[in-house]
Amino acid sequence: MKRLGVILCLLTSVILLFVGCSKKKETEDLESSTNQKNTGSLEKIEGVWDGSIHIPNQPLPIIVTFNKNDGTISIPIQGISDYPLTSVNLNNPNVSFDMDIQGQRITFDGKVDSEKITGTFTQQGQSFPFELTKGSEEEVKEDANFVQVKLKDGTMLGQLEIPQGEGPFPLIVIIAGSGPTDGDGNSLALPGKNNSLKMLAENLAAEGVASIRYDKRGVGKNSSLGGKEEELRFDQYIDDAAAWVQFAKDDERFSKVGIIGHSEGSLIGMVAAKKTESDAFISIAGAGRPIDQILMEQLETQLPANLIEESRIILDKLKQGEQVPTVSQELQSLFRPSVQPYMISWLKYDPAEQLQKLNSPVLLVNGSLDIQVPITDAQLLHNAKKESELLIIEKMNHVLKEAPEDREGNIATYSNPDLPLAEGLMDGIVDFLKKNIQ
Repeated sequence: MKRLGVILCLLTSVILLFVGCSKKKETEDLESSTNQKNTGSLEKIEGVWDGSIHIPNQPLPIIVTFNKNDGTISIPIQGISDYPLTSVNLNNPNVSFDMDIQGQRITFDGKVDSEKITGTFTQQGQSFPFELTKGSEEEVKEDANFVQVKLKDGTMLGQLEIPQGEGPFPLIVIIAGSGPTDGDGNSLALPGKNNSLKMLAENLAAEGVASIRYDKRGVGKNSSLGGKEEELRFDQYIDDAAAWVQFAKDDERFSKVGIIGHSEGSLIGMVAAKKTESDAFISIAGAGRPIDQILMEQLETQLPANLIEESRIILDKLKQGEQVPTVSQELQSLFRPSVQPYMISWLKYDPAEQLQKLNSPVLLVNGSLDIQVPITDAQLLHNAKKESELLIIEKMNHVLKEAPEDREGNIATYSNPDLPLAEGLMDGIVDFLKKNIQ
């Protein structure tokens, strides 16, 4: 069975390394973890360290925070935030720390070298290297121009890019794609960075257009909004986007307000654009079909016949609003019971139907070498709303970079932040915005 790499980019989570780690159990462990201990002060390593466990083909990003006496670990992909470490031992340059989770002891043994900790992660007899770098999160927080918006369940941070000169400026709310994706367009489920949405925001600012982009709830600076996986709903993402549009509309620094939605963010943006009556909407690499059709299309090329049939049955049930309690082990990463309520809430939205509801000008953008969302999806959306503008960027892939035709080379661009945005992308977007909101 082929690795479900593309599918993982479409969903909110990936296979858990720490098998069976539920939020309920996490809370119980958190309440009982009063026996944290260390040998000596941890002052030399105090602070935030982020990096990953280098599991083959699928690095697992982690964030470890040490204070003078103990520490915590966050695993954003798995919705684990500030989980207490059982013990932390520092005997410079050696450092070790561990955690107990569902009766399993998980250990990290490493060495401190300047601003890095490198070593070995071990769980159930399996070992993988890990690497952490100190202070990167804090440096970003110091340098960035952050704004915040109040939500029903907390406060969300966003990053504002604003042009030089005097406003008011038009503003675009940029919505990231699926999975654990941050405001820069980088997914914690994938190695490396591409910084596609960061580049998009910076290019917009150079053209006189402000923007707000934000880490999705449960990710990065908004990890505290993650909550329990079984409580997450697609509508929460819509409400988040709508809150940012309203924030910009209420700010005198900005004139008209539009939305750019990338990948899954396209559907989120469509619904939010209607809800807020935004002034313009741009879909980049947005699906033109309901998610069940896309999933089945991908699964049919990657699974054996019995699992394809089971997937079809599960999706049919979910579309009817019914959960499926029993799922084969091979399909747990896609259809585990805790993610099914989210999928039910997602499946009720048809992109073509949502696009038809918009009254604002619409630009549909897709890349000719997008291996996740083909140009036929953009054409489906264009057919659904004939007055929309359609822009196909030659050689552009899903992360908005020019890519070679071979799949391996295409995927390599997903982790190369040095590549610029594909030629023609910004020209097309800026031309559309000048006609409609500038």
